[in-house]
Amino acid sequence: MLIRPVVDADFDAIAELTNYYIVNTAIHFGLEPLAPREMRESWRKTPQFPFIVAEIDGRFAGYAKAYTWRERKAYDRTCESGIYIVSEYQGKGLGKNLYGVLLNLCRERGFHTVVAGIALPNEASCRLHEACGFVSTGVFREVGWKFEKWHDAAFYQLML
Repeated sequence: MLIRPVVDADFDAIAELTNYYIVNTAIHFGLEPLAPREMRESWRKTPQFPFIVAEIDGRFAGYAKAYTWRERKAYDRTCESGIYIVSEYQGKGLGKNLYGVLLNLCRERGFHTVVAGIALPNEASCRLHEACGFVSTGVFREVGWKFEKWHDAAFYQLML
């Protein structure tokens, strides 16, 4: 397993994985697929946030990233995290390894806390976040409308 910083060439695979979750699940609250170019440009605009990729046997296996949690200046040392794993690699410890690297990078870059939002139900993601030290801070009821129904979102926090 190799975990490394994202590079331009990764965004086709990143978009493909992200778009699977957008199109087929309520895990990602996006409604329209994203172009690799859009995702690449977003990453380039925010170099202060770590974005990493995992490879297994030279194949893209998933990614984890930090990004803006809220816009106001007082939130600058708080970030939100996102993690997506290719299905064949789920449940094999890759999520913990990705988070270990991502959280260390967040610490090194001076972030104070990481927030994670999880569309429910998603027991595997809740377990992963708890195993990585995140603490549940609550659930917002019926905040995401997708696939003709309302979805709850759980929020977790990790103090770095």
